[in-house]
Amino acid sequence: MPYYIYRVTPVGPIRQLAKISQFEVFKEASTEAKRLRREIELAAGEAIKTIFAENELQAEELLNEPRGEEPMTGEDY
Repeated sequence: MPYYIYRVTPVGPIRQLAKISQFEVFKEASTEAKRLRREIELAAGEAIKTIFAENELQAEELLNEPRGEEPMTGEDY
């Protein structure tokens, strides 16, 4: 399965996804994503994301899934 790199832009309650590239090897995808994060000026709320998926449709579905709350540190109860 390939690794996809997307530019994610929040537009109101939805996310606009723009595929930048895809790689077969994680290390190459990770290196490229890090380079893009350093070199591209991102607007507030924008992000460069790497996602592992069977195809572009699954990658976009995963990127649009709501994420749970951030984990708490210390005493979690």
